Amino acid sequence: MGTATVAPAVGRETGRIRRNWRRLMAAMASHAVLITLSVVFLLPFVWMVTTSLKTVDVLNAFPIVWFPEKITFSNYLDGLQVFPFARYFLNTMLICALSMLGAVLSSSFIAYGLACIEWPGRNVVFVALLGTMMIPFYVTMVPLFSLFREMGWTNTYLPLIVPHFFGGPFFVFLLRQFFLGIPRDLLDAARVDGAGELRIYARIVLPLAKPALAAVALFQFLAAWGDLLGPLIYLSDSDMYTLSLGLTYYSTQYSTQFGPLMAASTVILIPIIVLFFFAQRTFIQGITLTGVKG
Repeated sequence: MGTATVAPAVGRETGRIRRNWRRLMAAMASHAVLITLSVVFLLPFVWMVTTSLKTVDVLNAFPIVWFPEKITFSNYLDGLQVFPFARYFLNTMLICALSMLGAVLSSSFIAYGLACIEWPGRNVVFVALLGTMMIPFYVTMVPLFSLFREMGWTNTYLPLIVPHFFGGPFFVFLLRQFFLGIPRDLLDAARVDGAGELRIYARIVLPLAKPALAAVALFQFLAAWGDLLGPLIYLSDSDMYTLSLGLTYYSTQYSTQFGPLMAASTVILIPIIVLFFFAQRTFIQGITLTGVKG
């Protein structure tokens, strides 16, 4: 009896150990793949930073020197003096801040109407809204430019800011998915207590949707910060240029000066890295929670 009782227990323990071992091996394999891909994606950034610290003789050395023995910061002084960096930085921050505010307010307002208010045809409107995501920007680029030119908005920041106050399909989709996860009983209880839709939207829905709103804000900030085509189309006054546009003109005029060019690119990229470093937890949480309910 003792032997018959011990044998199944030993078999179960052996099976458990094998399963744990397989899980460990699978986790190690997946982490190895992720680490390898991370290194591959980081190589261009590492090359850009190290190049910005190299002297001229090391820049042209062959074979390639990844990490120079002598570090110089003169490339940063040269790269930031070629164009008015401070002015372009303020121009870019203005566009980013206002477009981010418009995207968060308008997209959340539209998403609330599509997710939390019952009205006929809202699903049809939502599908039509998603359909606009399949229209490339290059198709509407010329009509939009003609429209803004007739309105007298060219060579101003209005074409880069005002459209974001009318909602973005992708942002509306993200926020709608998040709003669908809010308990309906909570909203109905607020309506029973006499709260209007605007008050429910401002006092209940928006405070609960902070992670999703942060994700939308970060997405829009990144898009506006790196936008080149928009400023290139609408801005003609050099005093109104953004960082991406200034860097483009600098690269075309000084394409052989790799050190200053990489230094300016590094400085432009630093705010994005810092922002994502501090907001990554909220960003990931917002992206995760928007897919809870479809």
